Amino acid sequence: MGRRQRHKQQQSRERGPGGWPEGGYPEIVKENALFERYYGELGIIPQGEWESFMAALREPLPATLRITGYKSHAKEILHCLKNKYFKELENQVVDGQKIEMPQPLSWYPEELAWHTNLSRKILRKSPQLEKFHHFLVSETECGNISRQEAVSMIPPLLLNVQPHHKILDMCAAPGSKTAQLIEMLHADMDVSFPEGFVIANDVDNKRCYLLVHQAKRLNSPCIMVVNHDASSIPNLHVTINRKNEVLFYDRILCDVPCSGDGTMRKNIDVWKKWTTQNSLHLHGLQLRIATRGVEQLAEGGRMVYSTCSLNPIENEAVIASLLEKSEGALELADVSSELPGLKRMPGVTQWKVMLKDGQWFEDWKDVPSNRQTQIRPTMFPLKDEEKLKALHLERCLRILPHHQNTGGFFVAVLIKKSPMPWNKRQSKGSLETVEGHVTTEAKDGDSLILESAESKKDVVCGPPPSKKMKLFGFKEDPFVFLSEDDPLFPPIQTFYALDPSFPKMNLLTRTQEGKKRQLYMVSKEIRNVLLNNSEKLKVINTGIKVWCRNSDGEQFGCAFRLAQEGIYTLYPFINARIVNVSIEDVKVLLTEENPFLSKLSNEARNQVKGMAMGSIVLKYEPDPNLSDTLQCSVVLCGWLGKTSIRAFVPKNERLHYLRMMGVEVFKAKRKEDVESKTEEGTTGTEGDVLEEMDLECKAKENNPLPMQTKDELNEQPVQELVEIGVIESENKVGDVFFADNKNDTTKNIENKDSAELSDLKH
Repeated sequence: MGRRQRHKQQQSRERGPGGWPEGGYPEIVKENALFERYYGELGIIPQGEWESFMAALREPLPATLRITGYKSHAKEILHCLKNKYFKELENQVVDGQKIEMPQPLSWYPEELAWHTNLSRKILRKSPQLEKFHHFLVSETECGNISRQEAVSMIPPLLLNVQPHHKILDMCAAPGSKTAQLIEMLHADMDVSFPEGFVIANDVDNKRCYLLVHQAKRLNSPCIMVVNHDASSIPNLHVTINRKNEVLFYDRILCDVPCSGDGTMRKNIDVWKKWTTQNSLHLHGLQLRIATRGVEQLAEGGRMVYSTCSLNPIENEAVIASLLEKSEGALELADVSSELPGLKRMPGVTQWKVMLKDGQWFEDWKDVPSNRQTQIRPTMFPLKDEEKLKALHLERCLRILPHHQNTGGFFVAVLIKKSPMPWNKRQSKGSLETVEGHVTTEAKDGDSLILESAESKKDVVCGPPPSKKMKLFGFKEDPFVFLSEDDPLFPPIQTFYALDPSFPKMNLLTRTQEGKKRQLYMVSKEIRNVLLNNSEKLKVINTGIKVWCRNSDGEQFGCAFRLAQEGIYTLYPFINARIVNVSIEDVKVLLTEENPFLSKLSNEARNQVKGMAMGSIVLKYEPDPNLSDTLQCSVVLCGWLGKTSIRAFVPKNERLHYLRMMGVEVFKAKRKEDVESKTEEGTTGTEGDVLEEMDLECKAKENNPLPMQTKDELNEQPVQELVEIGVIESENKVGDVFFADNKNDTTKNIENKDSAELSDLKH
């Protein structure tokens, strides 16, 4: 036995039963003298509220959730929450604490956001709340609910997004705010392809895959995830009227990295790690990112700058510096009338700078030369009273934890009135006006591999200086659009009787050679961005899966089956192989793996008579006269066999629809169940308990069913991330991702080897 092995054995003998040292880690003391001195002297906390402020910081952060607003069944989810799950929490007592009934956030529209006094730890660990927790986890995986900290919901709301807006999320991971932006684009569910889109960026390659996971829950063809340093994110180009022009964004979310002292209630490590030095180190980066953001903002556009810090060095100092050097091109928007019900404090106009040794400075001229690398002039407020007043820093808003039982947060809303001073030679983004550049006409219609696109010189329009792009992380597969005459498409078009308006040029694959296994769909605007930015853009993910190759289907006339992920996008264009089903049919299809046709209604059976075997659409339309039944449309992918029919729907999505129909899907975990790992049959009648369902596809000799390929399974990041156990970054407020792994523990994604993440690329 080697020395290392002996040392490990000795360590294991010293550990307790939970694997940690006897007694566990010492509890973090929620005290920080420097923090209290700093904020106590700055005076950003109203007089007489200091004790309430500090007391709130020491309390656990309450759990909050948001119902996905653009889903057609958002009202059904809200009805289910209010009339079932919330009612079951009444009079419950956990650890001697009576559970308060969840309440809607007064300032969030349409009661789509709720908070409770339950902490995340209690929610995960209490047996009495297991059913509620199971509901939250399952609905989160489906994209119907986002468990997100309350203050984190504010920036997207203040962006005032419309479906036609081009949006950039500069520091997007882990993606809760990005999800809100996508929802706003799809406000009109009757429009499959909104004119707008979201480009979600993050500098951390690994966190980009977490961002992909969050975004893909919403099944939008209008989202692209990219991997760049936000402070030097490249100018993109798009083709407009056959002319190549610079892309400027209508809305930009600039939620920058910060010291995170507003997150002390959930990230208790901040208590012992907090120092004024953190803010001094981040100020320059925050200013560079914000500067790059306003450069790419369209005239009349709106940019929201936000942090989860209370520190003026990271907040008002950045905004003041940005406004001053804009020379009137930017102004702070007055949002005091927006989000009524939200308690907020105005921005401050005076502050000081303190070093970690407690030394204060009120003016740049007082800073000794040996400290001028740590402290910069932009960290101080303007001394000219008239100029300072003209900035209207009071229009910024600061959220204090004790006012509405939240985390701490800062938001500023900027409007761009004219080009930035260093961009004035560039008018409206047209490349014709940029020196040394000739506008080129776009060539459309050919199959394109972005890796080999023609090189185009980037246009540098001012500070920050351009940097040579460095690519790290996984090597991405190419994005290959289908050509006009691709032989793959006609059989699909015929089999599903696709409408002539179907945008087939927006179909792409991730395969350069060999058989195409998956087909993905993007909007024409995202396609435009992809076609024009091959050299400068590192795209991690885009598009939603709409068709999957199925070798069994070739004998029936089409080698591709429908994918549930993209069915709501595809459905408006499909004119054949649609089976209208009743609510009882849906229950049978979702609770039985492969039910015989005889179990369905006569109406459903009559519709499939004479229909060829293969992929089908199952459509449920509510009856407005039956108000006690599910009152939203449901579209499911299915497979028709010789004598049976089945729904091709992921497990969590099945559970979601069954909950909405009143079927009890929760089964409490029991030790004997786990040990025996038995799976029992279920019934589909209302009130029955749906136990563990085997939702994997199994080929039947007399009833061929498509099998999921290894490649398909590798393209399902949800389960991989659950097994890995992802948790949010400690420096991002409120972007909460709950993923319970097999041991009900969470780990940080940054601690995982690349090999464990290699299957999360798409």
